[in-house]
Amino acid sequence: MRKQQAPQHRRRRLRLAVGTPLALIAAGVLAYGAVFGTFGGDAEPHAAAAAAPAPVPGDATAAVAAMQPGWNLGNSLDASPEETSWGQPRTTKALLDSVRAQGFKSIRIPVTWSDHQGAAPNYTIDPAYMSRVKQVVDWAITDGLYVTIDVHHDSWMWTSKMSTDHDQVLARFDATWRQISSAFRNEPAQLVFESVNEPQFDNADNTRKAQLLNELNASFHRVVRASGGNNKNRLLMLPTEVCTPDQRLMDGLVTTIKSLHDSRLIATVHYYGYFPFSVNVAGSTRFDAQARGDLDKTFKRMHDTFVAQGIPVVLGEYGLLGYDNGPGAVERGEMLKYFEALGHAARTNKVTTVLWDNGSFYDRGKLRWKDAGLYRQIKSSWTTRSATASSDSVFVPKSGPAKDRTLTLNLNGATFTALKQGTTKLVNGRDYTLSGNRLTLKAATLTRLVGDRSLGVNATLQAGFSRGVPWRIQVVTSDTPVQTDTTGTTASFRIPTEFRGDALATMQATYADGGNAGPTSWTPYQQFNTAFAPDYAKKTIRLTPAFLSALKDNKRVKLTFHFWSGATVTYHVTKSGSTVTGTTS
Repeated sequence: MRKQQAPQHRRRRLRLAVGTPLALIAAGVLAYGAVFGTFGGDAEPHAAAAAAPAPVPGDATAAVAAMQPGWNLGNSLDASPEETSWGQPRTTKALLDSVRAQGFKSIRIPVTWSDHQGAAPNYTIDPAYMSRVKQVVDWAITDGLYVTIDVHHDSWMWTSKMSTDHDQVLARFDATWRQISSAFRNEPAQLVFESVNEPQFDNADNTRKAQLLNELNASFHRVVRASGGNNKNRLLMLPTEVCTPDQRLMDGLVTTIKSLHDSRLIATVHYYGYFPFSVNVAGSTRFDAQARGDLDKTFKRMHDTFVAQGIPVVLGEYGLLGYDNGPGAVERGEMLKYFEALGHAARTNKVTTVLWDNGSFYDRGKLRWKDAGLYRQIKSSWTTRSATASSDSVFVPKSGPAKDRTLTLNLNGATFTALKQGTTKLVNGRDYTLSGNRLTLKAATLTRLVGDRSLGVNATLQAGFSRGVPWRIQVVTSDTPVQTDTTGTTASFRIPTEFRGDALATMQATYADGGNAGPTSWTPYQQFNTAFAPDYAKKTIRLTPAFLSALKDNKRVKLTFHFWSGATVTYHVTKSGSTVTGTTS
């Protein structure tokens, strides 16, 4: 089934809506580079000196390989109506210098032109805005980066109307690219043009959509090549429909690229993971065999469809939709496994990757990673594999004797070397045992690590391996969470919750007859941060207006909250008009 798309907006498109069936899956990306040997959330990677741009290889495949890894300046020049409208600061040269120092070789600068264009027939781009885009591009090129610019959110703002307003859309598209091509015709070969981001077409069947996209891509190619200067041989990037890596859509793009008889063309798609895992819906809380299988198959399709036929491919965006949609949706350890596997899949399938960052990863004000350990894992994946484990947390109950806890290691070709608490090595046979890929923490060790069993994280261990980054293991004391009765409205309803050291994994919602409750009616497991969201500081779980408005009036709903310790808590809510009542009984 084709991947549906929700309207694009200020956050990184949570592109499938709350009610989307399990069969619908999103699209995303990856990268590769050098390894950091330490692990932790506080240490920052050392800066590297900016490099002068190397000559761009004449071979497009070699040039695309030189662009690896890449980073997206998301939610800035693509924001509407202005650069800072979506919460990011005005882009500075210092920011681009800093990004380059992190090891990135290329930067994608999404640009939305709609709010800076005049009326038909000229669709004149505001010279001041064009100058601003050129300023940012030039800063990046000076830093030695390859740079990609595109026509970004215009894809849903007006190019999507092409099926019913064909001539006007095509005229505006051509006028836009004529002006961009003219302004940048003398820029060096490090600048790449991408025709249109995630192209989509309203009121058209699959055949018509394919025709329209082929027409846009071919027109883009014609306009740019005719503009002269360095544009005669500039690398040009062409997308699939919505940048989705479906086989049918990629096959259509291959046909377009071959028809243009131009060796300087690049294919581009996006990947955001197996959709239920990417947003935490349908109970898909882990990077399990299904999520991993989707990733592996998708990257193999990219390789077999493009790379094997001599067409270089750029994963122009990748990430996890849930990570961009708010904290906690994807558990950190599961997220680390995903990015580790994605880096490996991209590297082995020769796919250049560009991390989508709308401010979620790199703090553009403080010029540092919000989660340095996560970045360390991503960066390591550019060159090598890292071992992971079945979990990054071991839970010990608040009361009663501790028991042995076993984690399954995913060695990924590495070998286990040590288990440490800080600089202290734990002793094999006394503190833990290792049998094959099963790492068991002994009850006596856990008892010592949790101390007085204060609720929450009591100790942090690191499992070291022969390569890649260590795997962090948090030792947590928890007790069964407790909820209390409350009332509220469909606009504002929060369940008082004592989390007691635990963390929320997912929520089920069913009616008394067993039917699914809530907007995601195809599964009882609702979407994290869209239907519900925990607030650990305020000790509440919020049920969103979107979830509550979808409930049947005066029908009791059973909510089952699943926590990462394995604990479950049952709660009930009943909506009556705009009033919502919550009870524990």
